[in-house]
Amino acid sequence: MPHRLTALPVVLCLGLAACGAPPRYLLDPPPSTLRLSSAADTILLREVSLPDYAANPEITLQEGGGAVTEARRAQWADLPPRAVTLALAERMDAILSGTVAPDPWPLSGYAEAEVDVRVTRMLAGADGVFRLDGQYYVRSEGPRRGPPSAPFAISVPMAGREPAQIAAAQSAAVGQLAEIIARSMGR
Repeated sequence: MPHRLTALPVVLCLGLAACGAPPRYLLDPPPSTLRLSSAADTILLREVSLPDYAANPEITLQEGGGAVTEARRAQWADLPPRAVTLALAERMDAILSGTVAPDPWPLSGYAEAEVDVRVTRMLAGADGVFRLDGQYYVRSEGPRRGPPSAPFAISVPMAGREPAQIAAAQSAAVGQLAEIIARSMGR
């Protein structure tokens, strides 16, 4: 009997080790070659609004019947609203001549322009296409090239439906969105 009690903690530890933390994937849009002068010298990017399923740490995908489910044992490395906001701000800052920073405003004074992005769909589709849809809004005190708001609908073919392939497609879609918004703010 003492032999079994001693072995039980070892078996439990091995079982927990096998069930370790799920792999985590980064949102990492590719660098853009686009460079534009911006009408505003300072631009605030508000935290990006995401649908509930896309704001969760689990990577999600759409099944053939339309249900949105979690990918098995796969999570984002950062909270999606924060990751998308930081990635967009970083890419837009690299594209535009003005400084782009995420909310809360980290610089002194007030930003000359603000961007608010509201995503309605950010999902790996059952058809093998990643979709990023929504609307963005620009508030600016000075001259503006583009409209004060515009919808976006981005589609990126996925190489497969594994978490790494979903992460790559989502990263590409966020990179495209940064270019779309930057073009509307350029002069």
